[in-house]
Amino acid sequence: MGRRQRLAPFGPSLVTLALSLLASVSSMEISVPALVYALNGSNIRLPCSFTSCYKVDNKLFSMNWTYRSCSNCSEETFIQFDKKIINQRLEHFQNRVEFSGNPTKNDLSVVIRDVQLDDEGEYHCYVLNPPDRHKGTGKIRLAVLTEVPPERDSTVAVLVGASVGGFLAIVILCLVILKCVRRKKQQNLNSEDQKTEEEVKTDGEGNTEGELKASIPEAP
Repeated sequence: MGRRQRLAPFGPSLVTLALSLLASVSSMEISVPALVYALNGSNIRLPCSFTSCYKVDNKLFSMNWTYRSCSNCSEETFIQFDKKIINQRLEHFQNRVEFSGNPTKNDLSVVIRDVQLDDEGEYHCYVLNPPDRHKGTGKIRLAVLTEVPPERDSTVAVLVGASVGGFLAIVILCLVILKCVRRKKQQNLNSEDQKTEEEVKTDGEGNTEGELKASIPEAP
């Protein structure tokens, strides 16, 4: 009885841990860029993809794209999936937004055509794929530019990078060569030392035999 009383408190904690691990494994993950730049009057693709442990079932799967012009403004749904793609055709976008993804391939991207300055704002991609119980959310900040930013001259940076890279390569090569030379020299020294020891040993053995012969008197 005492043993059961000591084990009982661990039961709920272990169950809770198992459930939390199961939820973390089966939860949905959304992948979107945090910031997207678009040139005024151009077409822009807002990418949104998700990963789930379950295949998409069109009867259960749901998705919403919303837009709000400021952080304190209310969100407006302009595209959703309810057994099929539904374009809400908001007055703000009119016919300039279309769905370009494929839910069965985990792609929920949309395209905004003829981007306007007032399209700038936050775009949210909401996804629910049962039996996943967690709703995935992705937020994209769209910034609209009136002109293409000037290209930076990277020639100097490339030259400096190439010079530094070449210098480092030469240094590394020199170190490798120096290490090889030292290792070879050490091997030669070891060989010479070993050869000298063998010669000394041989000479010692020869001298010992001569001394023994000299110490033995000749028979008359």
